Amino acid sequence: MNAVDRLLVGIDSALRAVAGHAHSARPYPPAASLAGSASTQADEALDVPSRRLAGALMRVNHVGEVCAQALYQAQALTARSETLRRQMQQAARDETDHLAWTEQRLRELGDRPSLLNPLWYAGAFGIGLVAGRLGESASLGFVVETEQQVEQHLAGHLERLPATDHRSRAIVAQMKDDEGRHAQDALAAGATPLPLPVRGLMRAAAKVMTTTAHYV
Repeated sequence: MNAVDRLLVGIDSALRAVAGHAHSARPYPPAASLAGSASTQADEALDVPSRRLAGALMRVNHVGEVCAQALYQAQALTARSETLRRQMQQAARDETDHLAWTEQRLRELGDRPSLLNPLWYAGAFGIGLVAGRLGESASLGFVVETEQQVEQHLAGHLERLPATDHRSRAIVAQMKDDEGRHAQDALAAGATPLPLPVRGLMRAAAKVMTTTAHYV
């Protein structure tokens, strides 16, 4: 694709991410662990507080996937090599699966995405553009740090999700595995570790986002 084509694809991805119309290329994770009536019974077993907690946590995870779409699309647009561009695009496809899964789970729980998704997307896209302009090794280093932080965040959600919410847990577990793989792929491709102050700023920004998205 030429530059215009890539821009149009990026715009389409942005609209899908913000409007809530993502489509997964891989099977929905709960389908692999629960089937038919067992799946329905799993949700019916959740009491109101458990359902609300699961909804809030999945909303945070959905916001994370909106941001991931923006980050990877921006870094793909600014990539200086075709190899790096393809790596970013492949990671974005995995994140599209995550986006679709978290959307579906929110609907099942009777909850909604964050009302601030356009803001989250715009901010993450800007950060991705900056990361991409810093060069290939720095861009990959940004991927490593982002994915490692997300992996830790998802591990925390596995601890907080209700034990009976097997559907949400199956989604989060698969997402966690994928994020870890993205970090390893970026390391193997030549990522340079980010300076400690940058990592700290990224953690602080993520904290603001996750805390706000829990409620809004």
